[in-house]
Amino acid sequence: MSGASEAVSVRVLDREYTVGVAPGERDGLTAAARLVDTQMREIRGANRMAAVDRIAVLAALNFAHELLQLRQTGGSDGRAIAEAIASLHRRLDAFEAEL
Repeated sequence: MSGASEAVSVRVLDREYTVGVAPGERDGLTAAARLVDTQMREIRGANRMAAVDRIAVLAALNFAHELLQLRQTGGSDGRAIAEAIASLHRRLDAFEAEL
C-alpha cells in the first residue's frame, strides 16, 4: 500500500467502527462490513443476550472455515471462488432487500 488511506465508518451489529482503507477500497470495505453484519445477525438470531465478542468469534470461524474450504477445493481456475463470491453477493442483496 502506498501509505495513503482514508477513514471510513461502518456499522456492524449496531456499533460504529472507523477503519482506514486505501483509496478506491471503500466499496470493498463497505461490502465486507455488510457481510460481517449479516453473519453476526444470523448467529445472534433471536438471542439478543448473546455476548458480542462470542458472536464475532463465531462469525470469524465461519468465514475462516469457508475460506479454507475454498482453498482446498478451488483449484487453479478459481471457479469455486467465483461461485462463492456470487453466493455472498446474493446473500447481501437479500439482506438489503429486507431493509
